[in-house]
Amino acid sequence: MRTALLCGTVAGLLCIGWVLFLYLTDNNPYGPKRTLSDFFPPIAAVVSQILLRRYYAEGPGLGKAVGVGVLVTVLTALLAATGLYLFARTADASLIEQHLVEARQLLENAKSLYMAQTNGRQQFEATLRNLAHTPAAFAQDEFLKKMLLGILISIPGGIFLRK
Repeated sequence: MRTALLCGTVAGLLCIGWVLFLYLTDNNPYGPKRTLSDFFPPIAAVVSQILLRRYYAEGPGLGKAVGVGVLVTVLTALLAATGLYLFARTADASLIEQHLVEARQLLENAKSLYMAQTNGRQQFEATLRNLAHTPAAFAQDEFLKKMLLGILISIPGGIFLRK
């Protein structure tokens, strides 16, 4: 449990720090560069599984190995989403508007790629409609992305590192 709390907290704080770093360096904290922090949860999950393996001479077993990875992922995702939500609530609202303008411009530039696919117009309109525009939507997006990648890596990592 201590290993999961330590690794999850450190990874969550790294995710929050990344958003603050982007903001302080005049980059879009809601844009594509934010997704670089999506790699922190899986890395933290595997590190926690390696640390857990060192505690047990015979190996932690499948349940503990996968469990610590999943727990680290959940904790990291919760901290990252909470941090982004609080940042979005306290930061200037014009940052969200600026992000939406940039995101719409990127989508317009990629419109020809959408239209070349079957149901491309519907996909384009759905993507445009589903752009996050509230602090809660950004937090939900952050949580889901961190959980997805973290779980996808922590389960095989736990299976591999169980003995």
